[in-house]
This record gives sequence, C-alpha cells and structure tokens, in this order.
Amino acid sequence: MKQSLLAFICLILFSSCVVEPTYENSPKGNMEALWKIMDEHYCFFDEKNINWQAVKVRYEKQIDEKMNDQQLFEVLTNMLGELKDGHVNLSTGFDYGRYWKWFENYPSNFSDSLVNKYLGTDYRISSGMKYRILDDNTGYIYCETFENDFGAGNLNDILYYLAPCKGLIIDIRNNGGGLMTSAEELAARFTNDAILVGYMQHKTGTGHQDFSPLQEQILKPSKGMRWQKKVVVLTNRSVFSAANEFVKYMQQCPNVTVVGDRTGGGAGLPFSSELPNGWSVRFSACPMYDKNKQSTEFGIDPNHKIDLKDSDLKHGIDTIIEFSRNLL
Repeated sequence: MKQSLLAFICLILFSSCVVEPTYENSPKGNMEALWKIMDEHYCFFDEKNINWQAVKVRYEKQIDEKMNDQQLFEVLTNMLGELKDGHVNLSTGFDYGRYWKWFENYPSNFSDSLVNKYLGTDYRISSGMKYRILDDNTGYIYCETFENDFGAGNLNDILYYLAPCKGLIIDIRNNGGGLMTSAEELAARFTNDAILVGYMQHKTGTGHQDFSPLQEQILKPSKGMRWQKKVVVLTNRSVFSAANEFVKYMQQCPNVTVVGDRTGGGAGLPFSSELPNGWSVRFSACPMYDKNKQSTEFGIDPNHKIDLKDSDLKHGIDTIIEFSRNLL
C-alpha cells in the first residue's frame, strides 16, 4: 500500500499545482485568495452541505482595507471555521488559526494520570510507544502519535516481548495523527491476508465535484512478526487523521474490537497553499472512505461505546481499560 499511497500523493500534488490568479497583498486580496484556494481545492463542500459562495458574501462584508493583521486573521479564521474541519488551519507568524470543536465539545474519556498508573514505572518505550504486561497477563501499548516511523525491527521487538500475553490492548486515545504510513505499518501486524480497508480519491479539477474514481486501499500483511491473538483498540474523540485511518484499518483485521468513544474523524489528506501576505493555509484535499464507501470524515463508531466514569476516575480506575481487559 505504501507504493500506491505515494503514487496517489504525487497525483494530488501534481493535480494541485495549478496557476492561481494574482491577488493583491491587501485585506481584500488575501481574503479573496483564501476563498478561491478553498473553493477550488477543498474536498468536503458537498459532504458537509456548505454553500461556499454564501460564506464569501457574509465574510467579505467584514473586510476593511484599514484593518490590521490580527483583525484580518480573526475574520479569515472564522471563515475557515465554517468548514468545521480539524485539518483546516491558517498559520501566521503570530498565531495559528484552527478548528478544535470536533473534540472540545465532547467528553475527553481519557486521563494522563490513569494511563501513567497502568503503565507504572517499569514500562518499556520504543519509537514513541510505551508498553508493558499488565498484572492479568494482558499486553498494553499506549501509542500517542503516528508522527514517528516505527521501524520494522522495533515492532518485532515489541510484539515478541508481549507474545506470552493472552491478548493485547492498543490505546490510541488522544492520538492526533501523523504519518499514514506509520498507521499502516502498525496495522499490518494484525492481518495475515491482504484486505480491502477503504478507498481514496483526489481532485481532478476546480469544481466541487471534480474527483477521480475511487481507488482501493489494500492493507497488506507485514513481513515481520504478526499478532495472532485478540486485540482491543481504545479510542476517543481526539483520535484524528492518521489515527482515524488506523482505526479504519484495524476494524477489518481479524480478532480486533474497538472500544471507547467515536473517533474525531479527519478523513481528508491535507495539502497546503500560501496567501499573498505569506500566511500558510492547510486544508483537506483528498477524501478517504471506509470499505463500504462511506466517509470517515466525521469519525468512526467503536464496537462498544464506553465512557470513562467519574466514580472510577476518583478510585484510580480507567473504565475503558478495565472493560477491555474483561473482553480479553
């Protein structure tokens, strides 16, 4: 899948390298440039039923040629917020415009202190993943990011160490994503066969519906050590982007159960562009779907919806971890 993914990214980049109209470096010019970039390249307008032309009419009324950079930043950030997309960000030298309501409006279902309690002080760490064997012979891995290239040898060592366990918990709560190749690399350790996990598309034109045909995403089994026992993946609303993809992959692997809360989504492969004033905008440009051709932009439901109970939290118990241990 890595080769197909890299080829697909190249298609995105080449298809996105179009000659943009020239806009003045002024509040109006930057607003028009941003609106146009999103209009031609953002991929979820129809999915989210957004009238982007109407958004332009509303926000261009707020533009004043005498406004300063901070005021312009606030207007442009609010305009981008209409997309309700965690992958849509505006970067400046003084602030970072973002939309975080996709997880801020929901229970966290996660506690650092509880995770640290379960890990104890004798946990192992490799490629950013912390792991140990719990006292009931359950393997536990906390993976807080996919920003690292895990490395085949490191994954072999982790799974070899946990091999005597009766089952495995992979906790990716609060994992905001990173490299899709890392998500795939880890998921490939849990299947013995090549499996269809979903589909991808890329923009082929500037119209809101100009997309390529769906391209299959095939997860191929790793050539390294593979896990053959039961697995439980723990999720919450802060699971986003590449971590969201990992859940999508794992749901198609045998012996895998997902426990926790609905993920945060983020099913648009991001791309970046620049405004006349040098500010950078990042946005979703390539939609991804599950194996049933349904968008995962709005998140993926777990097999078991479990919340972290306040009563358990007060007693140092992670409701979601304990439910998963019982499943195993």
